[in-house]
Amino acid sequence: MELHLYEQIYIYIVQEIKEGRLKEGDRVSSEKELAEQFGVSRITSKKALEKLSDSGVIKRIQGKGSYVADGIVGGQEPKHYSEVRTPLVPEEDKRLIGFIIPNFSDEFGLQLLRAMEKRSAEHNYQLIIKRTCGDSDEEKRAIDLFIRLGVKGLIVTPIHGQHYNSELLRLVLDRFPIVLVDRYLKGIPVCSVYTDNKKAAMDLTRHLISKGHKKIAFLSPPEENTSTLEERLLGYTFAFTQEGMNLNKDYVLTNLKGTLPININGTAIERDKETVEHFLKQHPDVKAFVASEFLIATMLAQVINSMGKSLEEFEIVCFDSLNDYLGQPIFTHIEQDEKQMGELAVDMLISQLHGTAVPELNIIEHRMVVKNNR
Repeated sequence: MELHLYEQIYIYIVQEIKEGRLKEGDRVSSEKELAEQFGVSRITSKKALEKLSDSGVIKRIQGKGSYVADGIVGGQEPKHYSEVRTPLVPEEDKRLIGFIIPNFSDEFGLQLLRAMEKRSAEHNYQLIIKRTCGDSDEEKRAIDLFIRLGVKGLIVTPIHGQHYNSELLRLVLDRFPIVLVDRYLKGIPVCSVYTDNKKAAMDLTRHLISKGHKKIAFLSPPEENTSTLEERLLGYTFAFTQEGMNLNKDYVLTNLKGTLPININGTAIERDKETVEHFLKQHPDVKAFVASEFLIATMLAQVINSMGKSLEEFEIVCFDSLNDYLGQPIFTHIEQDEKQMGELAVDMLISQLHGTAVPELNIIEHRMVVKNNR
Protein backbone atom coordinates (compact mmCIF):
# COMPACT_ATOMS: atom_id res chain seq x y z
CA MET A 1 0.00 0.00 0.00
CA GLU A 2 1.28 3.50 -0.82
CA LEU A 3 2.72 5.30 2.19
CA HIS A 4 1.17 8.49 3.52
CA LEU A 5 3.44 11.54 3.48
CA TYR A 6 3.81 11.57 7.26
CA GLU A 7 4.77 7.88 7.16
CA GLN A 8 7.57 8.66 4.70
CA ILE A 9 8.98 11.17 7.18
CA TYR A 10 8.53 8.67 10.03
CA ILE A 11 10.46 5.99 8.15
CA TYR A 12 13.17 8.45 7.07
CA ILE A 13 13.94 9.35 10.70
CA VAL A 14 13.87 5.70 11.79
CA GLN A 15 16.41 4.91 9.03
CA GLU A 16 18.58 7.86 10.08
CA ILE A 17 18.70 6.38 13.59
CA LYS A 18 19.24 2.81 12.44
CA GLU A 19 22.13 3.79 10.15
CA GLY A 20 23.80 5.89 12.84
CA ARG A 21 23.37 9.35 11.39
CA LEU A 22 21.18 10.19 14.39
CA LYS A 23 22.21 8.94 17.83
CA GLU A 24 20.73 8.99 21.33
CA GLY A 25 20.16 12.56 22.46
CA ASP A 26 20.64 14.07 19.00
CA ARG A 27 18.23 16.78 17.97
CA VAL A 28 15.72 15.79 15.29
CA SER A 29 14.73 18.28 12.60
CA SER A 30 11.82 20.53 13.58
CA GLU A 31 8.33 20.51 12.09
CA LYS A 32 9.29 23.52 9.95
CA GLU A 33 12.57 21.97 8.78
CA LEU A 34 10.95 18.65 7.89
CA ALA A 35 8.10 20.39 6.09
CA GLU A 36 10.60 22.30 3.94
CA GLN A 37 12.81 19.23 3.36
CA PHE A 38 9.95 17.01 2.20
CA GLY A 39 7.79 19.70 0.60
CA VAL A 40 4.81 19.03 2.84
CA SER A 41 2.64 21.02 5.23
CA ARG A 42 3.64 21.49 8.86
CA ILE A 43 0.52 19.54 9.80
CA THR A 44 2.04 16.53 8.03
CA SER A 45 5.49 16.90 9.61
CA LYS A 46 3.90 17.43 13.01
CA LYS A 47 1.93 14.20 12.67
CA ALA A 48 5.13 12.31 11.80
CA LEU A 49 6.88 13.64 14.90
CA GLU A 50 3.86 12.86 17.07
CA LYS A 51 3.84 9.25 15.88
CA LEU A 52 7.58 8.93 16.45
CA SER A 53 7.01 10.21 19.97
CA ASP A 54 4.08 7.82 20.53
CA SER A 55 6.34 4.93 19.41
CA GLY A 56 9.05 5.94 21.88
CA VAL A 57 11.59 6.74 19.14
CA ILE A 58 11.95 10.43 20.05
CA LYS A 59 11.30 12.68 23.03
CA ARG A 60 9.55 16.00 22.43
CA ILE A 61 10.46 18.78 24.87
CA GLN A 62 8.21 21.82 24.75
CA GLY A 63 10.11 24.92 23.69
CA LYS A 64 13.29 22.97 22.90
CA GLY A 65 12.46 20.50 20.14
CA SER A 66 12.62 16.75 19.50
CA TYR A 67 15.48 14.42 20.43
CA VAL A 68 16.32 10.76 19.82
CA ALA A 69 15.12 8.83 22.87
CA ASP A 70 17.42 7.02 25.26
CA GLY A 71 17.84 3.33 24.46
CA ILE A 72 17.56 3.82 20.68
CA VAL A 73 20.78 2.48 19.21
CA GLY A 74 22.30 3.42 15.85
CA GLY A 75 25.59 3.51 14.03
CA GLN A 76 27.88 1.15 15.95
CA GLU A 77 27.08 -2.53 16.25
CA PRO A 78 24.28 -2.41 18.83
CA LYS A 79 23.96 -4.39 21.99
CA HIS A 80 21.14 -6.88 21.92
CA TYR A 81 18.44 -6.68 24.54
CA SER A 82 19.72 -9.99 25.88
CA GLU A 83 23.04 -8.28 26.70
CA VAL A 84 21.54 -5.47 28.76
CA ARG A 85 18.77 -7.25 30.69
CA THR A 86 19.34 -9.88 33.33
CA PRO A 87 18.30 -13.30 31.93
CA LEU A 88 15.92 -15.50 33.90
CA VAL A 89 17.08 -18.80 32.38
CA PRO A 90 20.57 -20.34 32.69
CA GLU A 91 22.71 -20.00 29.54
CA GLU A 92 22.91 -23.75 28.99
CA ASP A 93 19.10 -24.03 28.73
CA LYS A 94 18.69 -21.22 26.21
CA ARG A 95 17.48 -22.74 22.97
CA LEU A 96 14.28 -20.77 23.11
CA ILE A 97 12.34 -18.79 20.55
CA GLY A 98 9.23 -16.82 21.44
CA PHE A 99 5.90 -16.38 19.71
CA ILE A 100 3.71 -13.39 20.63
CA ILE A 101 0.19 -13.27 19.20
CA PRO A 102 -2.97 -11.27 20.07
CA ASN A 103 -5.17 -14.38 20.06
CA PHE A 104 -5.76 -17.63 18.22
CA SER A 105 -8.84 -19.70 17.50
CA ASP A 106 -10.09 -22.67 15.53
CA GLU A 107 -10.70 -20.58 12.42
CA PHE A 108 -7.23 -19.03 12.45
CA GLY A 109 -4.18 -19.48 14.62
CA LEU A 110 -4.22 -23.02 15.96
CA GLN A 111 -2.78 -24.61 12.83
CA LEU A 112 -0.23 -21.81 12.65
CA LEU A 113 0.81 -22.52 16.24
CA ARG A 114 1.05 -26.27 15.71
CA ALA A 115 3.20 -25.81 12.59
CA MET A 116 5.54 -23.39 14.39
CA GLU A 117 5.90 -25.67 17.41
CA LYS A 118 6.72 -28.69 15.24
CA ARG A 119 9.17 -26.76 13.05
CA SER A 120 10.91 -25.30 16.09
CA ALA A 121 11.45 -28.80 17.50
CA GLU A 122 12.89 -29.92 14.15
CA HIS A 123 15.48 -27.15 14.52
CA ASN A 124 16.10 -28.27 18.13
CA TYR A 125 14.51 -25.15 19.63
CA GLN A 126 11.71 -24.80 22.17
CA LEU A 127 8.83 -22.48 21.28
CA ILE A 128 7.28 -20.48 24.09
CA ILE A 129 4.02 -18.60 23.53
CA LYS A 130 2.32 -15.52 24.96
CA ARG A 131 -1.11 -14.14 24.07
CA THR A 132 -1.50 -10.37 24.36
CA CYS A 133 -5.29 -10.20 23.90
CA GLY A 134 -4.74 -7.14 21.71
CA ASP A 135 -3.31 -5.05 24.57
CA SER A 136 -0.27 -2.93 23.60
CA ASP A 137 1.02 -2.84 27.18
CA GLU A 138 0.73 -6.62 27.39
CA GLU A 139 2.64 -6.90 24.11
CA LYS A 140 5.45 -4.77 25.56
CA ARG A 141 5.52 -6.88 28.74
CA ALA A 142 5.63 -10.07 26.67
CA ILE A 143 8.62 -8.79 24.68
CA ASP A 144 10.42 -7.79 27.88
CA LEU A 145 9.68 -11.15 29.53
CA PHE A 146 10.88 -13.19 26.56
CA ILE A 147 14.09 -11.17 26.28
CA ARG A 148 14.80 -11.74 29.98
CA LEU A 149 14.06 -15.44 29.51
CA GLY A 150 16.87 -15.41 26.97
CA VAL A 151 15.01 -16.18 23.75
CA LYS A 152 17.30 -16.20 20.73
CA GLY A 153 14.66 -14.64 18.51
CA LEU A 154 11.00 -13.66 18.32
CA ILE A 155 8.07 -14.33 16.02
CA VAL A 156 5.36 -11.72 16.49
CA THR A 157 1.87 -11.06 15.20
CA PRO A 158 1.59 -7.35 16.10
CA ILE A 159 -1.65 -6.11 17.61
CA HIS A 160 -4.12 -3.92 15.74
CA GLY A 161 -3.44 -0.27 16.42
CA GLN A 162 -2.73 3.26 15.28
CA HIS A 163 0.89 3.23 16.49
CA TYR A 164 3.73 0.77 16.15
CA ASN A 165 4.73 -0.74 19.48
CA SER A 166 7.84 1.08 20.71
CA GLU A 167 9.37 -2.12 22.13
CA LEU A 168 8.87 -3.90 18.81
CA LEU A 169 10.41 -1.00 16.91
CA ARG A 170 13.37 -0.98 19.28
CA LEU A 171 13.98 -4.66 18.55
CA VAL A 172 14.14 -3.88 14.83
CA LEU A 173 16.51 -0.96 15.39
CA ASP A 174 18.56 -3.18 17.71
CA ARG A 175 18.84 -5.82 14.97
CA PHE A 176 17.42 -8.48 17.21
CA PRO A 177 16.32 -11.59 15.22
CA ILE A 178 12.61 -11.16 14.59
CA VAL A 179 9.96 -12.32 12.13
CA LEU A 180 6.47 -10.90 11.81
CA VAL A 181 3.72 -13.34 10.87
CA ASP A 182 0.29 -12.61 9.35
CA ARG A 183 1.15 -8.95 8.80
CA TYR A 184 3.98 -6.49 8.22
CA LEU A 185 4.89 -2.99 9.35
CA LYS A 186 4.76 -0.52 6.46
CA GLY A 187 8.21 0.79 5.61
CA ILE A 188 9.92 -0.89 8.58
CA PRO A 189 12.71 -3.25 7.42
CA VAL A 190 11.82 -6.51 9.13
CA CYS A 191 11.22 -10.03 7.83
CA SER A 192 7.49 -10.75 7.47
CA VAL A 193 5.50 -13.83 6.43
CA TYR A 194 1.89 -13.24 5.40
CA THR A 195 -0.95 -13.81 2.95
CA ASP A 196 -1.46 -11.48 -0.01
CA ASN A 197 -4.53 -9.96 1.64
CA LYS A 198 -5.15 -7.46 -1.15
CA LYS A 199 -5.40 -10.17 -3.79
CA ALA A 200 -7.44 -12.38 -1.45
CA ALA A 201 -9.99 -9.61 -0.82
CA MET A 202 -10.14 -8.93 -4.56
CA ASP A 203 -10.88 -12.63 -5.14
CA LEU A 204 -13.76 -12.55 -2.63
CA THR A 205 -15.24 -9.33 -4.01
CA ARG A 206 -14.97 -10.41 -7.63
CA HIS A 207 -16.65 -13.70 -6.69
CA LEU A 208 -19.66 -11.72 -5.46
CA ILE A 209 -19.59 -9.50 -8.55
CA SER A 210 -19.50 -12.58 -10.79
CA LYS A 211 -22.70 -13.74 -9.11
CA GLY A 212 -24.47 -10.55 -10.19
CA HIS A 213 -24.09 -8.42 -7.05
CA LYS A 214 -23.49 -4.74 -7.66
CA LYS A 215 -24.10 -3.42 -4.14
CA ILE A 216 -21.52 -5.04 -1.89
CA ALA A 217 -20.64 -3.89 1.62
CA PHE A 218 -17.32 -4.28 3.44
CA LEU A 219 -17.25 -4.90 7.21
CA SER A 220 -14.08 -4.66 9.30
CA PRO A 221 -12.46 -3.41 12.50
CA PRO A 222 -10.55 -0.11 12.17
CA GLU A 223 -7.83 -0.72 9.59
CA GLU A 224 -5.28 2.04 10.31
CA ASN A 225 -1.73 0.74 10.87
CA THR A 226 -2.81 -2.90 10.58
CA SER A 227 -1.46 -4.12 7.24
CA THR A 228 -3.78 -7.13 7.12
CA LEU A 229 -6.94 -5.01 7.37
CA GLU A 230 -5.61 -2.17 5.20
CA GLU A 231 -4.78 -4.61 2.40
CA ARG A 232 -8.19 -6.30 2.64
CA LEU A 233 -9.96 -2.97 2.29
CA LEU A 234 -7.70 -2.04 -0.61
CA GLY A 235 -8.42 -5.34 -2.38
CA TYR A 236 -12.16 -4.79 -1.98
CA THR A 237 -11.92 -1.32 -3.55
CA PHE A 238 -9.59 -2.47 -6.35
CA ALA A 239 -12.06 -5.19 -7.37
CA PHE A 240 -14.62 -2.53 -8.26
CA THR A 241 -12.04 -0.62 -10.29
CA GLN A 242 -11.04 -3.75 -12.20
CA GLU A 243 -14.65 -4.50 -13.03
CA GLY A 244 -15.33 -0.90 -14.08
CA MET A 245 -17.89 -0.43 -11.32
CA ASN A 246 -18.50 2.49 -8.97
CA LEU A 247 -17.74 2.05 -5.28
CA ASN A 248 -20.23 3.45 -2.78
CA LYS A 249 -18.22 4.52 0.26
CA ASP A 250 -21.39 4.39 2.37
CA TYR A 251 -21.11 0.61 2.09
CA VAL A 252 -17.76 0.54 3.92
CA LEU A 253 -18.01 -0.05 7.69
CA THR A 254 -14.61 -0.07 9.39
CA ASN A 255 -15.67 0.90 12.91
CA LEU A 256 -16.53 -2.56 14.27
CA LYS A 257 -14.55 -3.23 17.44
CA GLY A 258 -16.32 -6.11 19.16
CA THR A 259 -14.14 -8.80 17.59
CA LEU A 260 -10.80 -7.23 18.54
CA PRO A 261 -9.14 -9.42 21.22
CA ILE A 262 -9.04 -6.60 23.77
CA ASN A 263 -12.67 -5.66 23.12
CA ILE A 264 -14.41 -9.02 23.24
CA ASN A 265 -17.11 -8.13 25.73
CA GLY A 266 -20.86 -7.81 25.62
CA THR A 267 -20.90 -4.03 25.28
CA ALA A 268 -18.63 -3.78 22.24
CA ILE A 269 -20.28 -6.69 20.45
CA GLU A 270 -23.77 -5.37 21.12
CA ARG A 271 -22.72 -1.96 19.80
CA ASP A 272 -21.47 -3.61 16.61
CA LYS A 273 -24.75 -5.45 16.21
CA GLU A 274 -26.64 -2.17 16.54
CA THR A 275 -24.35 -0.59 13.91
CA VAL A 276 -24.91 -3.46 11.49
CA GLU A 277 -28.67 -3.54 12.07
CA HIS A 278 -28.85 0.20 11.40
CA PHE A 279 -26.91 -0.32 8.17
CA LEU A 280 -29.22 -3.11 7.02
CA LYS A 281 -32.28 -0.95 7.66
CA GLN A 282 -30.69 2.04 5.93
CA HIS A 283 -29.58 0.00 2.89
CA PRO A 284 -32.15 -2.78 2.42
CA ASP A 285 -31.00 -3.40 -1.16
CA VAL A 286 -27.48 -4.45 -0.11
CA LYS A 287 -27.48 -8.25 -0.16
CA ALA A 288 -23.77 -9.09 -0.41
CA PHE A 289 -21.03 -8.60 2.18
CA VAL A 290 -17.27 -9.01 2.38
CA ALA A 291 -16.36 -9.55 6.05
CA SER A 292 -12.68 -9.06 6.91
CA GLU A 293 -12.93 -11.68 9.67
CA PHE A 294 -14.93 -14.81 10.34
CA LEU A 295 -16.33 -13.50 13.65
CA ILE A 296 -17.70 -10.44 11.85
CA ALA A 297 -19.37 -12.72 9.29
CA THR A 298 -21.05 -14.75 12.05
CA MET A 299 -22.12 -11.58 13.86
CA LEU A 300 -23.67 -10.28 10.63
CA ALA A 301 -25.54 -13.56 10.16
CA GLN A 302 -26.87 -13.33 13.72
CA VAL A 303 -28.14 -9.79 13.13
CA ILE A 304 -29.85 -10.80 9.88
CA ASN A 305 -31.54 -13.69 11.67
CA SER A 306 -32.59 -11.53 14.64
CA MET A 307 -34.30 -9.13 12.21
CA GLY A 308 -36.47 -11.98 10.97
CA LYS A 309 -34.82 -12.06 7.57
CA SER A 310 -33.79 -15.21 5.74
CA LEU A 311 -30.06 -15.79 5.36
CA GLU A 312 -30.84 -17.22 1.93
CA GLU A 313 -31.46 -13.64 0.74
CA PHE A 314 -27.88 -12.67 1.51
CA GLU A 315 -24.41 -13.71 0.45
CA ILE A 316 -21.62 -13.39 3.01
CA VAL A 317 -17.95 -14.06 2.24
CA CYS A 318 -15.06 -13.71 4.66
CA PHE A 319 -11.50 -14.58 5.63
CA ASP A 320 -11.08 -17.93 7.39
CA SER A 321 -14.06 -20.04 8.39
CA LEU A 322 -15.19 -23.05 10.34
CA ASN A 323 -17.20 -25.92 8.88
CA ASP A 324 -20.74 -26.85 9.83
CA TYR A 325 -21.75 -30.17 11.39
CA LEU A 326 -21.65 -31.85 7.97
CA GLY A 327 -18.09 -30.69 7.37
CA GLN A 328 -19.08 -28.03 4.85
CA PRO A 329 -17.76 -24.43 5.05
CA ILE A 330 -20.20 -22.05 6.70
CA PHE A 331 -19.20 -19.22 4.34
CA THR A 332 -17.32 -18.86 1.09
CA HIS A 333 -13.98 -17.78 2.42
CA ILE A 334 -10.24 -17.30 1.98
CA GLU A 335 -8.29 -20.19 3.44
CA GLN A 336 -4.83 -19.11 4.53
CA ASP A 337 -2.05 -21.69 4.48
CA GLU A 338 -1.28 -21.56 8.19
CA LYS A 339 1.01 -24.59 8.04
CA GLN A 340 3.32 -23.10 5.43
CA MET A 341 3.13 -19.71 7.10
CA GLY A 342 4.21 -21.13 10.45
CA GLU A 343 6.98 -23.29 9.00
CA LEU A 344 8.43 -20.46 6.94
CA ALA A 345 8.31 -18.02 9.88
CA VAL A 346 10.42 -20.41 11.98
CA ASP A 347 12.80 -21.10 9.06
CA MET A 348 13.30 -17.37 8.50
CA LEU A 349 14.05 -16.82 12.18
CA ILE A 350 16.53 -19.71 12.35
CA SER A 351 18.27 -18.39 9.24
CA GLN A 352 18.75 -15.05 11.00
CA LEU A 353 20.17 -16.83 14.04
CA HIS A 354 22.70 -18.48 11.73
CA GLY A 355 23.68 -15.09 10.31
CA THR A 356 21.96 -15.61 6.95
CA ALA A 357 20.24 -12.66 5.27
CA VAL A 358 16.52 -13.23 4.71
CA PRO A 359 13.99 -11.46 2.45
CA GLU A 360 11.77 -8.89 4.13
CA LEU A 361 8.49 -9.79 2.42
CA ASN A 362 7.43 -13.43 2.14
CA ILE A 363 3.97 -14.02 0.67
CA ILE A 364 2.15 -17.31 1.24
CA GLU A 365 -0.40 -18.41 -1.37
CA HIS A 366 -4.05 -18.63 -0.33
CA ARG A 367 -7.07 -20.35 -1.84
CA MET A 368 -10.75 -19.47 -1.99
CA VAL A 369 -13.13 -22.10 -0.67
CA VAL A 370 -16.60 -21.70 -2.20
CA LYS A 371 -19.60 -22.69 -0.13
CA ASN A 372 -21.76 -25.32 -1.77
CA ASN A 373 -25.33 -23.98 -1.52
CA ARG A 374 -27.37 -27.11 -0.89
